[in-house]
Amino acid sequence: MARLRRSPSCVCDLQAELGMASNLLSYHLRILREAELVRGTRRGRRVEYQIEPMGLERLRREIDRLVPREAPR
Repeated sequence: MARLRRSPSCVCDLQAELGMASNLLSYHLRILREAELVRGTRRGRRVEYQIEPMGLERLRREIDRLVPREAPR
């Protein structure tokens, strides 16, 4: 996710940086896409993935709702 925050990246770029098998990386990206945390844009034969800001915001709100905040000290 940190890599995708810096710039859109294809599986081959992420694979080189993370040292992960492309099929495993594609699987995880699919899960993140289904959760609407990243989106993929087709560029010819490649798909470039990037952060989905609204998806992260929804996740942040849900976590805030589930995790009570500590009272200020």
